[in-house]
Amino acid sequence: MGKSTKTCYSTNIFTVMGTIFAVIFIISILSNALLIVVVLLYENWKNVTTIFIMNLAVADLIFTTTLPFWAVYFLRHWVFGSFLCQGVKALYFISVYSSVLILTALSVDRLILVIKKPKDSFRRKYVLGTCAAAWLIGIIASSTKAITVEKTEWDRIYDCELHPYVDSGYYAEVSLLFLLPFIITVFCYTGIIVTVFKRSVRRKFRSVSMMFCIVTVFFFWQGPYIIALIVGHLYEPTECWKQDRKNVILVVCHGLAFSHCCMNPLLYMLSQKMRKHLYRLCRCEARQTRNPERGGQSTSVVQNVFYLTTNFAVNRTDNESRNVTLQ
Repeated sequence: MGKSTKTCYSTNIFTVMGTIFAVIFIISILSNALLIVVVLLYENWKNVTTIFIMNLAVADLIFTTTLPFWAVYFLRHWVFGSFLCQGVKALYFISVYSSVLILTALSVDRLILVIKKPKDSFRRKYVLGTCAAAWLIGIIASSTKAITVEKTEWDRIYDCELHPYVDSGYYAEVSLLFLLPFIITVFCYTGIIVTVFKRSVRRKFRSVSMMFCIVTVFFFWQGPYIIALIVGHLYEPTECWKQDRKNVILVVCHGLAFSHCCMNPLLYMLSQKMRKHLYRLCRCEARQTRNPERGGQSTSVVQNVFYLTTNFAVNRTDNESRNVTLQ
């Protein structure tokens, strides 16, 4: 949001938000990196939920890389040049648009899971295809948006914002990439709740509840910011106190929307399964393996390698003995 175009505003709110963005960056980079490590070590990579989690974590990390730039921007002004102005905005839109579409696909998948149990192979192909499409659409949409971003100067202070004019394409894009996915998501989870109470499939509902929280947090964190942006484009006050109030609302909604990148890992860690994985990571345990001698206990990487090599050597010796006997 532009600071230089305002004839009067409170600098305190921008200073506070710049500091908050720096804190969000630290929390997000640590929590999302930890989530990715835990998922890679202890989860089945072919699992549909795992694929969704990984894609959302990557989107959050991409978003997180832009936070230092926003922190400096709010604390001072845009000092990074026109190229980074467009690049940072592009990364921001890629992350947001991809997250919206992936979460929408996640909602559809949860509805299908509750209504009927599809084959895992079909779900996996569906998830991989929808995630790839979400990233592609996000990249294309963000590219067109980044073109409309410019670095402007006013009284030796630089802004990095969209062009001041807004046409019908802006509202069409917001409708297609936010409002429509939101409507689809509400429809899906309404269907899930109705199905659960009709069939009493409580076990499946437990597997859906965490994803429902993640989707809800995202849309309710991003929603106020999207609405504030649209209202801000349509309404430009002339009185100083109204401008100041508008700036405060935009900045608060901005901070709320940006904080979503560190919410997903925290929500994941609330689940019992993820807490167990985190506990195992703290104890430096490897992935659980099942073998006849250890009965499915957790083993270290060295023990796993030793068992596999020993078992391979024994099998090879047995095969050679059989060949000698046959000869």
